[in-house]
Amino acid sequence: QVQLVESGGGYVQAGGSLRLSCAASGRAFSRYAVGWFRQGPGKEREIVAVISQSGLSTLYGGSVKGRFTISREDAKNTVHLEMNDLKFEDTAVYYCAASARETWPLPVRNPADFDSWGQGTQVTVSS
Repeated sequence: QVQLVESGGGYVQAGGSLRLSCAASGRAFSRYAVGWFRQGPGKEREIVAVISQSGLSTLYGGSVKGRFTISREDAKNTVHLEMNDLKFEDTAVYYCAASARETWPLPVRNPADFDSWGQGTQVTVSS
């Protein structure tokens, strides 16, 4: 397993941008698919984005497609989530998670398949 620490959350006005980072400790980071999930107040946890081990395959939750971009820097053991055109409904605690499961053609998306989770970072978007 790897240990994950999120950063970059904060308070932003609607239409603004934020960049979240997920830093991993441990070996063989490139063996893990990494995903971002979020849970808003009174809402269930939902998938935001996942990037495969190779970085060549990504998937996004329907509500963030076209606005968010996930990327990875294996040399730095880091995954980023670039969030643009933020909306009030994007307000949530954002968690990164890592999975050793390899799937094709899309990366793993079931939260139960993710072995390691970070503590979360709060993103608040004012309307």
